[in-house]
Formats: sequence, structure tokens, C-alpha cells
Amino acid sequence: MSSTKATLQLSENIDDNGDITAKGADRLVETVAEFASIARTSGCGELMAFATSAVRDAGNSDDVLDRVRGEAGISLDVLSGEDEARLTFLAVRRWYGWSAGRILNLDIGGGSLELSFGGDEDPDVAYSLQMGAGRLTRDWFREDPPGKRRISALRDWLDAELVEPTKHLRHAGEPDLCVGTSKTFRTLARLTGAAPSSAGMRVERTLTASGLRQLIAFISRMTTADRAELEGVSADRSRQLVAGALVAEASMRALGVETLRICPWALREGLILRKLDTDMGGELVVTAG
Repeated sequence: MSSTKATLQLSENIDDNGDITAKGADRLVETVAEFASIARTSGCGELMAFATSAVRDAGNSDDVLDRVRGEAGISLDVLSGEDEARLTFLAVRRWYGWSAGRILNLDIGGGSLELSFGGDEDPDVAYSLQMGAGRLTRDWFREDPPGKRRISALRDWLDAELVEPTKHLRHAGEPDLCVGTSKTFRTLARLTGAAPSSAGMRVERTLTASGLRQLIAFISRMTTADRAELEGVSADRSRQLVAGALVAEASMRALGVETLRICPWALREGLILRKLDTDMGGELVVTAG
């Protein structure tokens, strides 16, 4: 088995009209073509290519998908937000098993926030909200570092937007396990003291609400370049880190969560698991979010 990743940051490559920029579209086409080539040379028998929030919500989504199909020779299937939440929940369930009981899962992507809850492999409640770290960075933070008033305004907006979905999630029942998935949560956990990735996937990692609040007070005063110097923060993620942390903080506060377990599996693994449930053939998964 091999793994190859590329960071596109499409959610930050959206213009004022809500369209993916030419630069973003070029990068997407190039990356999909590159990964398709890797699949062919690796002897991959089946290619699964999916797009998520940034492509799904873009005003020129159809045009961009046509470009990918025509220039890279690959048809991207666009996942709905609810599908993202449900597939990620499946991955979390399979990682922790049935003994975990009822699971509440939070996942922060570049374009959207997914929230899901349930006691089975398919969640009872699933939401996808336009609260991704890249999207909010683009829409809210023009200064580097962001100003205190802007941070306060974003906190208030997040709290208001989360009222209805989190009310439904809380009414669905009390979770036995609260989980965070995605690179954003892994990075936040690392910055608050969790073990590094080199320690392995099976090391238990957690993120606490108190640790997160302290971290936000620290990183919100730093520039993007300074945040990129922090251990565990990649240069291509440092710009989104403050917005991602604020989304995590607001979600945990709205749901009354004090501690999250960090799951190493997320959407990609959910896609693979769902495919394996119906077809045991090998495949390469490409996601463009």
C-alpha cells in the first residue's frame, strides 16, 4: 500500500463571486492528472475520485469539473455535505468499534464543518455547515495576525450559526465518546501537548476545551509565518490555523464537550470502507476539497 497527498487549499482560492480562481482550477487539474498517472503506473485497478466542499459550493463548479474531465481525463464525483459527515462517521465507528457506544464526531475541513452523532455505523444526525477553516480565513481575516475585534466578531457569528444544528444534536442523546477528526484537530491536539505523528496512529491523543482556549490566545497574536514555525504546523496550514481553532472552540462549547478523542481515520478512510463493503477490489482514492 502507498499514500500520496497534495494540499490544494481550494477553499482559499475562491474569488469574490464565489468561483474557484483560475489558479485554483489549474492546480486542481494538474494534481488530479498527476494522481491519475500515479494510479496507472502503480497498477491500480480502480480509481475513485471525489470532490468535496470547495468544488461543491463554487459557482463555477460545473466548468471546473468539465476542465478536470477534459484535461485530466478523470470525472470527479461531488460528495454532498451530508455524505461527507456520514462517511467520516463510518470511519470513526470502525476505528473505535461497537464498544464505543454512541459517538459524537466533529470534522473541520477547508470548506465545511461536519457534525454527526449516533450509535450505529450510519449516524442518526448529520450536518455539514459552511464553516471550514479555509473558507472562514478567506472571508473573515484580511489582517495578519487577525485583529481582536475581528476574532470576537467571528466567535459571535459562529455561536449564532451553531445554535440550531447543535440543539438537534444534543436532543438526539448523550454521547459516550466525543471525537475530532481531520488535520485541523490533529494539529490543535499536537499544539496542546498530544503525541507527535511519529509516535504512531494508535497512541491516544486528546484535545481539551481549556487547552484549546489557551492555544487560541497564543496563536491568534502570531503571524502566519510565525505559526508555521511551530512544531507540527505545516506551512500550507498555518494560515488557516486560527480560524480552525475558533471553529473547534465554538463547536465544543455549543455541544458542551470538554474533551475530544482524536481519531486518525476520517473521510478518505470512510470512502474506502464503504467501497470495500460492496467490492473487495483495490482502488486509489483522490479527494479534492
